[in-house]
Amino acid sequence: MSLDIVILAAGQGTRMRSALPKVLHPVAGDSMLGHVIHSARQLQPQGIHVVIGHGAELVRESLAADDLNFVLQDKQLGTGHAVAQALPELTADTVLILYGDVPLIEVDTLKRLLALVTPTQLGLLTVTLDDPTGYGRIVRDAQGKVTAIVEHKDANDAQKAIKEGNTGILAVPAARLADWLGRLSNNNAQGEYYLTDVIAMAVGDGLVVATEQPHDPMEVQGANDRRQLAELERHYQLREARRLMALGVTLRDPARFDVRGQVTVGRDVLIDINVILEGRVEIEDDVVIGPNCVIKDSILRKGVVIKANSHIEGAVLGEHSDAGPFARLRPGSVLEARAHVGNFVELKNAHLGEAAKVGHLTYLGDAEVGARTNIGAGTITCNYDGANKFKTVLGEDVFIGSNNSLVAPVDILAGATTAAGSTITQNVEAAQLAVGRARQRNIDGWKRPEKIKKS
Repeated sequence: MSLDIVILAAGQGTRMRSALPKVLHPVAGDSMLGHVIHSARQLQPQGIHVVIGHGAELVRESLAADDLNFVLQDKQLGTGHAVAQALPELTADTVLILYGDVPLIEVDTLKRLLALVTPTQLGLLTVTLDDPTGYGRIVRDAQGKVTAIVEHKDANDAQKAIKEGNTGILAVPAARLADWLGRLSNNNAQGEYYLTDVIAMAVGDGLVVATEQPHDPMEVQGANDRRQLAELERHYQLREARRLMALGVTLRDPARFDVRGQVTVGRDVLIDINVILEGRVEIEDDVVIGPNCVIKDSILRKGVVIKANSHIEGAVLGEHSDAGPFARLRPGSVLEARAHVGNFVELKNAHLGEAAKVGHLTYLGDAEVGARTNIGAGTITCNYDGANKFKTVLGEDVFIGSNNSLVAPVDILAGATTAAGSTITQNVEAAQLAVGRARQRNIDGWKRPEKIKKS
């Protein structure tokens, strides 16, 4: 059975009090609409049609992709009117309608809903809540069959007492949709064309309205203001925390942990408080991440230790290597097995060989460091001349003294040593000692300057 998905994303979101279109507000590092699109793609539809309105160009530019068809709704005249804008583009057997501000919907829930659809039956996702204020109510007959949906503003007292609410998420046989949309009326409290009126039409045409519910009501929670946005964020993070813990991760405090991307984990991983994982992060077995760390688009191999307050981005850390505390590994940083990066060390496009050590207070940019090489405190690679960048290459078993400036391009071959306080501007051959500093002079009888007294 072929599938078209329509995502309604034209609303302004006035209660957000923001210049940013509502559906572009982020949850867990991605826009709400981005989350919905991600779920939609996993259903492998033949088409994803995004109905846009307020901030249409910004929405289109932010999420443009070859598999998305953007449809403009010039005037926001209700959900039924929005779906009608996409109607000419729909050619599949089944149409699934989603909402761009409902980001936590689970793919499994949508699959269960789609399984209900036949030529004579549509699928409606409902939710039972203690307080369904704001939701349209699901009206059933004495046999429990759905007969209609009544919007909250149009409901009488008896209907408002119903606990089962409409989520708006609907899967219908496409052959019926055009007829139903053409028969919609805006004779209601809002003066809008409600998609929910399709339910009563379907019943009148002899179709069965089958219902399904999410396992978690938060799956269908939308965000109309910043408070609801924060609630979605916390719920998403708790859901991710539970997923990772089920895979063998120990989280010191699941409430103080954020995932903003896609994370894969091994077993016996330990993550302390206030850790943020962004982008694509791969964590293998026995990794330990200390508190207050940010790990982005990186790979942490087996046994890696990241100590407190470190920032790792675009890096690969080999088995049993370690970094921090207060380390910064920028894109292109690679640590081979057992390499050590200490406190207040910054790497950029630098490759540390096996068991190489960079203990503290050092910057290495565009550098190749051989196995077992030791780099003293206060060392920097001078890799940029204001226009171009150059490479520093250190061989195996090199010893770099403290407070060195290595002026690239420069090669220091295996087993060489540089003296503390040196500025190295020339290549150093294997096993040589390089001393690049001014000769010390001690001047007798030196008199310190005195402060000039003001008259």
